[in-house]
Amino acid sequence: MPTDFIGACLPESLGGLLGDKAVSVVFDNSKIKRFVPDYYATMPFARGIRQTVAWFDADPTRKQIDDDANTRWDKLIDAYEKGATEALRHFHS
Repeated sequence: MPTDFIGACLPESLGGLLGDKAVSVVFDNSKIKRFVPDYYATMPFARGIRQTVAWFDADPTRKQIDDDANTRWDKLIDAYEKGATEALRHFHS
């Protein structure tokens, strides 16, 4: 979903979307491996994600659901999908 669409619908969200989140990027660790060839990750993803989930599970306040935010994002997605459908109908007519 384009940043400008999100900003037009939810301007309060725009600040967090500008900068590095406004464009697609790929992150890898090839540069660190080039400068530190002996570097290797010591924690497998599966164990790291288990620790992350355990951290959330350890404190219920970390698992609060923001119903207002969910409602806003659902409305945004709905508007975007309706707009895309209308654009296709208009383009192909």
